[in-house]
Amino acid sequence: MHFKLIIALVDDDRTDIVLEAARNAGATGATVINNARGEGLEPVKTFFGLQLETQRDVLLMLVEEHLSRSILETIEEIGGMDEKSGAGIAFLINVEDAVGVAHQVQSLSKVVEDQL
Repeated sequence: MHFKLIIALVDDDRTDIVLEAARNAGATGATVINNARGEGLEPVKTFFGLQLETQRDVLLMLVEEHLSRSILETIEEIGGMDEKSGAGIAFLINVEDAVGVAHQVQSLSKVVEDQL
């Protein structure tokens, strides 16, 4: 079984709904890194030296490759990433190899076979 890594950068107030939607689309789990900062097309605005920006979370999901595109599209839709600038981004990275995923392989085997 082959895996891909989905990395999603979302506003912290959207993390839970994005995770739930990704799970419903086939993701079997995620790692969340809280309180990330970033800057997009527009520089971060400041007010008396304080940055006026929302916190972001980094979501890392190791997903089965046949389910990856569907999960990514679900994340984009639920996260509203193409609706406005700065709403977040998500992307896929190929995974050469992974260990510690035997339990995922067992639970995903039937799902992937049904889709193929």
